[in-house]
Amino acid sequence: MSPSSSRREPSGGRTDAPRRTRSSTRARTTGNQPSGERKERRTGRPARISRAEIVAAAHAVLDAEGVEKLTMRRLATELGCTPMALYHHVRDKEDLLRVLLNDYADQVAWPDLPDDPRQRILVAATAMHDVLAARPWIVEVLTEGDLFGLSALWFSENIIDAAVAAGLTLDRAAHAYRAIWHYTAGEILIRGNAVRRAADERPTYRDQVFADLDPETLPRLAELGPRWAALSAADTYADGLRALVDGLLAPGSGRR
Repeated sequence: MSPSSSRREPSGGRTDAPRRTRSSTRARTTGNQPSGERKERRTGRPARISRAEIVAAAHAVLDAEGVEKLTMRRLATELGCTPMALYHHVRDKEDLLRVLLNDYADQVAWPDLPDDPRQRILVAATAMHDVLAARPWIVEVLTEGDLFGLSALWFSENIIDAAVAAGLTLDRAAHAYRAIWHYTAGEILIRGNAVRRAADERPTYRDQVFADLDPETLPRLAELGPRWAALSAADTYADGLRALVDGLLAPGSGRR
């Protein structure tokens, strides 16, 4: 036996055959592409949409087009994803609105309140008005259902507390808050529509009617007619609020 024939061959094959490795086997089964390229192809899929991106896109749609135009499909289009991708974060539109209300309320900087109860009500109510006027769609949501941002309860708590401090019973204080809330919500919705009508160059039906009122039948309105649109769009919230609060806190209006 020669020296070369006395050498034992490795188990499983010839000495001159390359050893088969896992990487070479993987490369062969994937069309001879290295595993690194295969991994890069996997991670090329679109990233998942984040909750913050959903909130920002939804706020943009609401501010520009209102509550009616906000749908899960519309939001998915804005984000460049499928509606199903949104359901990882919110159950439906109502859940989305709840998220948006809480997100906005959590960002509000509450004002310092004075000690005087009447002034405290005025400051808190004015802050409520300013917060809601910046996002009028919130008023639509609040007046149509039972959704609200938990942080926004600051307004009702402090207005009711101040009304109690001013001498109202707790129940009457709650009624006073409701009157202030109704006035505030109505002012935002009605005046907001008036502002939009005034900005439109086309005359509305109301403008046409008020421009041609009979001064014999409706003398005051006929005199105001040409200026009615401008008067309707004027911001008179502060004057109305003071008058309302004075009436709510007047003697005999539910004091203990």
